[in-house]
Amino acid sequence: MWTEAPDVITRLMLDLLAPAGPRAKLTVLIFHRVLAEPDPLLPQEPDVEGFRAQMRWVAAWFNVLALQEAVERLVQRSLPARALAITFDDGYGDNRRLAFPVLRELGLPATFFIASGFIGTGMMWNDMVIETIRSLAGSRIDLRAAGLGDFPIDSPENKRRTIAAVLAALKYLPAQQRSDAVDRIAERSPIPLRKDLMMSETEVRELVAGGMSIGAHTVTHPILARLPEREARREIAEGKSILEGIVGEPVTLFAYPNGKPGRDYGAQHVAMIKSLGFHAAVSTAWGAARAGCDICQIPRFTPWDTAQWKYGLRLLRNLTGPAAETVISDGDLESGEKAPHALGG
Repeated sequence: MWTEAPDVITRLMLDLLAPAGPRAKLTVLIFHRVLAEPDPLLPQEPDVEGFRAQMRWVAAWFNVLALQEAVERLVQRSLPARALAITFDDGYGDNRRLAFPVLRELGLPATFFIASGFIGTGMMWNDMVIETIRSLAGSRIDLRAAGLGDFPIDSPENKRRTIAAVLAALKYLPAQQRSDAVDRIAERSPIPLRKDLMMSETEVRELVAGGMSIGAHTVTHPILARLPEREARREIAEGKSILEGIVGEPVTLFAYPNGKPGRDYGAQHVAMIKSLGFHAAVSTAWGAARAGCDICQIPRFTPWDTAQWKYGLRLLRNLTGPAAETVISDGDLESGEKAPHALGG
């Protein structure tokens, strides 16, 4: 562990890159899951002890604000130096059971963007693929019947590569075609797939009661740019309405599914967000938000490094990155800066 001196140096460097006031920059972190223990098939997802360490570093280096407050102060040009907000996407049950106690222990607020159609229903399509391949024995899986190919599964590394290849092939398919392919894959599992991966309504309300914020993430997590505009608007509006019915208060923050500007959503979807009463929205483009940026396209990123000094350097580098609307692809990411999740947000 670092001593206090390097922490002071890190804060001084952050002060230079993200000062208070009109020249402030807002860092927003994105997480998806926090695991009970390390998972060789999900190496990008921190386990609870790793997450606790990361959040201790963040608490030592940054002024952590709730996202809504951070956005308001960004607009007012009154952000403190080293401003940061924490967000989670999708609505996994481990957010409530494992991440929330750590955040509460350290006094850190966070916003949880939830795809409302999966509340209490088991798992999202990407997790059906992951858990099916996890369950399989043997050396290969033949998915040619699902239009995909034949893949090795004889080691955790090969299973991980197969999962990545299958998810990449399925992600941008039309929803019904993707669903049919996922169903055919899930039929291969020799055991029943989990039914408790996502949060319940009770757990969503517990987060709010515990001082956390809830944001909308559509109903079924579609890639908005692949939908007719009427259907995209319905996904956004219904996701908001369902969550408001659960928590009993307005939901004014939104996260674009997958979240790459220009590829996964466009100007028409930003306009929808504004017209439906959202105050702000977040993407998955990396960088930091600055005064004058479009607060309905706030960038987010996560440093996945497990070493403290690398984690700090990644956060410093992010503050020198592009503005909110800039798009990068997975191929543009440097070593160690992994795509945040199979669904991208």
